[in-house]
Amino acid sequence: MRKVFAIGKTSVVRLMRDRLNLFFVFVLPTMLIVVIGVVFGSGITPRLGILSVGDGEFEMEIVEELMAVDVFETTLLTDRGEVVQAVERGELELGVVIPEAFDGTIAAGVAAEIEYLARPSGSGFEVQAIVQGIIDDQAARIRAGRFLVEEGLAPDLAAALAVVDAASVGVAEVEVELDSTSPMATVGAFDLGAAQNLVLFMFVTSLAASAALILSRKLGVSKRMLSTPTSATTVVAGETLGRFLVALTQGLFIAVVAALAFGVDWGYLPAALAVIVAFAAVGTGAAMLIGSTFSNDEQAGGIGTFLGLGLGALGGCMVPLEIFSPTMRQVAHVTPHAWALDAFSELIREDAGFGDILNELAVLVGFATVLILLAAWRFRRSITA
Repeated sequence: MRKVFAIGKTSVVRLMRDRLNLFFVFVLPTMLIVVIGVVFGSGITPRLGILSVGDGEFEMEIVEELMAVDVFETTLLTDRGEVVQAVERGELELGVVIPEAFDGTIAAGVAAEIEYLARPSGSGFEVQAIVQGIIDDQAARIRAGRFLVEEGLAPDLAAALAVVDAASVGVAEVEVELDSTSPMATVGAFDLGAAQNLVLFMFVTSLAASAALILSRKLGVSKRMLSTPTSATTVVAGETLGRFLVALTQGLFIAVVAALAFGVDWGYLPAALAVIVAFAAVGTGAAMLIGSTFSNDEQAGGIGTFLGLGLGALGGCMVPLEIFSPTMRQVAHVTPHAWALDAFSELIREDAGFGDILNELAVLVGFATVLILLAAWRFRRSITA
């Protein structure tokens, strides 16, 4: 057993001596957690820009109602180019452009179109839903007024709207008080991004480190170990332990830094630790399999990084699984990443415990067992052939 730990320790030390490896293991994940939390986190107030150049009643009504909404920060602009530029630069989540002859168009009985400007990848569509609700309320009021005019019940639109407003006063109002129990209400700006980066980097780093296993074979290190009173099983176990320790160290580092520096709540800690350990084993098995299959360390490093990023994207590490279509969500669960993220999602959002994530843990352990056994068999053959 001492030989297994000695081989594992040597593998870790050899990997950590490279400063570039230290950057990818520790620095880059932390930087991405910060960026994703700041850009996409729930702690950011959406910004709305309104282009309004007229002073008509209907236009001012929309502007005043939008300015009164406190869920986003509203700015009045006077030039369409300024709105477009602000949206493109990410200074605004949504731009609302009210046409110049807005009131005149409505008075003429013609539909007036309000233009929305948003980046496809931003949160402007969520802001647009709120804005659209306010505009729809005004549109319903105008439609009711036009109906009265068309039926001869009012001489013009202004008189008709007065009737509509008077009638609405007599409508009984129902006050609804909502007590939000949404699990997302307690999710911080960095929580889900931290989980996605933890899963992504543990896997990518493991696969990229598979090149060291090939280099060890090419330099004859494994053969020399076998020339000593060390069995092939001990060598395989030691190399496996080394890769597992690297993946586990990175996972624990990301989890601790995210919790202490960014206030990420990982939920029930023993369960979160179990997910990290299980996924570290998955990454270890995948790295060992690639390292024992390929004979070129540069080729293995490139393919490992490509597979790590590709499977990470498919598994929900770059785009949340919640916005996947049902079919793509099923496809995503071909990867271990999706199962790990499901487990973290339940722990972070729903205060789940061990019992709630047993299914996800079982799948991860299954992935790890199959990969490690297959990799051990392949690696043993490669060093004893």
